[in-house]
Amino acid sequence: MSRKLLSVSVSVMGALVTGPALAVSFSDIAAGNAAGIEYRRGASTNDVLWDSVRQDVFKLEGLPGSPGNTRGAPGVALLDYDRDGDLDIYVTNGPGVANSLYSSQLQESGELSYIDTGLDAGVAASDQDSTGVCFGDIDNDGDPDLLVLGRNEPNRLFENQGNGTFTDISDTSRIGVGVHNPSSCAMGDIDNDGLLDIYIGNSYSDWSHRLPVMLFGFEFMIEANQLYVNTGNNVFSDVSASSGILTQKEITWAVSMVDYDQDGDLDIISADDQGGKPPAFVGGADVGFIRIYNNDGSGHFTDVTDSSGTRQYGAWMGLAFGDLNQDGQMDMFASNFGDYAGLFTGLSTGLPYQVGDWTSSWFFGGGDGVFSRAPAGAVVATPFGWGAAISDYDNDGDADIVYHGGADFAVFQDATNPGAVLQNDGTGNFSRDTPALAGSTDHVRRNVKGVAMGDLNNDGFPDIVSVSGQDWPAYAPVAPMLPFPLGGPFDATAMLWPTFFPLDPQDPSAGFVWSGIDPLDGTLAVEINSAENSNHWVRVTMLGTSGITSHGGVNRDGIGAVIRFTPEGGQTAMTPVQGGSSYASQNSLAKTFGMGMAKSGTVDILWPGGVRNRLHHVHPSEAILFPEIPCSYDTDSQSIHAYSRCVWKSLSEVKREHLINRRQRLRFYFSAMWAYVENH
Repeated sequence: MSRKLLSVSVSVMGALVTGPALAVSFSDIAAGNAAGIEYRRGASTNDVLWDSVRQDVFKLEGLPGSPGNTRGAPGVALLDYDRDGDLDIYVTNGPGVANSLYSSQLQESGELSYIDTGLDAGVAASDQDSTGVCFGDIDNDGDPDLLVLGRNEPNRLFENQGNGTFTDISDTSRIGVGVHNPSSCAMGDIDNDGLLDIYIGNSYSDWSHRLPVMLFGFEFMIEANQLYVNTGNNVFSDVSASSGILTQKEITWAVSMVDYDQDGDLDIISADDQGGKPPAFVGGADVGFIRIYNNDGSGHFTDVTDSSGTRQYGAWMGLAFGDLNQDGQMDMFASNFGDYAGLFTGLSTGLPYQVGDWTSSWFFGGGDGVFSRAPAGAVVATPFGWGAAISDYDNDGDADIVYHGGADFAVFQDATNPGAVLQNDGTGNFSRDTPALAGSTDHVRRNVKGVAMGDLNNDGFPDIVSVSGQDWPAYAPVAPMLPFPLGGPFDATAMLWPTFFPLDPQDPSAGFVWSGIDPLDGTLAVEINSAENSNHWVRVTMLGTSGITSHGGVNRDGIGAVIRFTPEGGQTAMTPVQGGSSYASQNSLAKTFGMGMAKSGTVDILWPGGVRNRLHHVHPSEAILFPEIPCSYDTDSQSIHAYSRCVWKSLSEVKREHLINRRQRLRFYFSAMWAYVENH
């Protein structure tokens, strides 16, 4: 398909026709310390362990004992911490360097720029080697609170005070108990009591080596994941042992809490790592799966991995969710080791490898709760991946995939991922959109970890924020990872950083010597969507009404809800509201849906607990605050009169809190009544 012209849908007199539209692209406003962003990721304490290694010949047999993530594993979150109507950026950093909370100045100045308020806001955590981050309103007071994970040290929970500052409640909340090595976290209400609970994905030991990643026999170093239930008053109880989530202990890099089967309760999904351990087909064992824990509605989970279609080994590292083929079922994307690194490793070790064995993949959900792994199609072979997001970046009405990633393999750094933007054809078939990032930052020279997406400049088009642990200097060489192409669109950009040079290029066992080139500290990229096509959009922000309405039961941010949007004459799109996903990161809670050229659409909500609400006649370029109406339009237990009283009372209670106005109350009321009639 030509990059200049894309097919978009428009409804005219009820008939679906197509028209031309310009494509969109991204540009990094943070490049060169612009827009007030001067982030540099500080090295972890493990970085010093390389000093002695670099002075001698490095042998491949020393790889399991070599330190990992020495430049850190940073994450990023997009949240409106000060509730001024624009998205701020929180990004983690290393010990001795403050984490940054970049406060957007869009509302103040009219231009997209940032001021780092991390220190003043009390969330700098300067002494912590911070990794992942997630957020949510744990006390339902109307502002987001922050959970910041730490390597080999306690995690930290910061309560938002509503005045631009946070208070560290790690000790009193009982979250900051124990020492682990976590990667990612997620918030969600597992028992539908209106309070956000917390799930934490842990890895292994202290990352000063890679023994449990590379070798069997070191499973005792792997740390179990943790589940905390919110008991109220910002106090949490560890229910890991009683909840059913401890069926398997493997290295976890990404976690999600998502209602994948759309039954009204949040399930738990973790991305676990096979690492360098040989899989079963070559005499090893398959251990790295996408593990799925199904919720029975009360917060107790059953491990259904074996029957879910996700018991397929991989180095799974990032997760994202949405409806990719527009069949109404929840689909999933999971980033992986990649085909280029997989084949390179196979050639180096003599282990067999076929393209597809370690491919980053999208999985189509079925109505029976079973996922099917889709072939890569036109993508052919995928690069390495960490952070990932599913978002309709071009607003044409279907869900696209964005993911980044780079890896530290000691003797070289994987640089195969230039920023993967995979465009959906509307049926769940994807192709690489190479020009989308062509004018932005060179991600081949960024070892990216965390990725998050959201509308930073309020123009209705999703933007991309990514953070790297380390960057490769512009003067330093990059080299093709493979001596031959795989036939896919990533062939030309599948590079590596030669941090070490082989003594004998024909014999890797001879060892490697340091190239003398040190990577630079990692950076933050803020890539703004050009928004230059003619596609319309609508943005939906959820408002749970627990504590606001008499019968409201959903947490204030509506985390756990599933949003559907149907443009007039078009297909239905769907996305979940998640309190953490990707890798070590969290997307904006406000969800943007593309409308193509449609003039109106319908928003349909499945709230945690199973209540359904609907809003008709949504207009292009409309930002909607959708309050929970605790009266389901598909109910069989209420007459139309009882339902009408429930809806009106609830909306009036929301209005009384000045969260909606009189006109909005009427709009939601009449739409709710319409939805009831449609379903009876």
